[in-house]
Amino acid sequence: MANAAPIFVFDVRFVIELILFVFALIVQGVALVHAVTQRSDAFPAIGTLPKGGWIAILAVTLLLTLLTRSTLSIFGLIGVAAALIYLLDVRVGLRDLGDNRGSW
Repeated sequence: MANAAPIFVFDVRFVIELILFVFALIVQGVALVHAVTQRSDAFPAIGTLPKGGWIAILAVTLLLTLLTRSTLSIFGLIGVAAALIYLLDVRVGLRDLGDNRGSW
């Protein structure tokens, strides 16, 4: 009975890390696909890195997250941070630029 608790703890930890890993891959993949599908002249218009810079950052961090197979590694954390910065800042700027309405 004393050995049951550590095994359960490792199972829970594995499930939590798997959920975080899948979440990181989805966020990084969505950010990369969005960056690839945007016009390249829109990036300098909102005052950010060029399209090639964002694609390189997002692709390399996605690849490193896949190779390390861990979201809790330094590469996984940097990848999630870069993807969230892109999605929450750059994507919004690109959307506002295309709408000509601004954000509310």
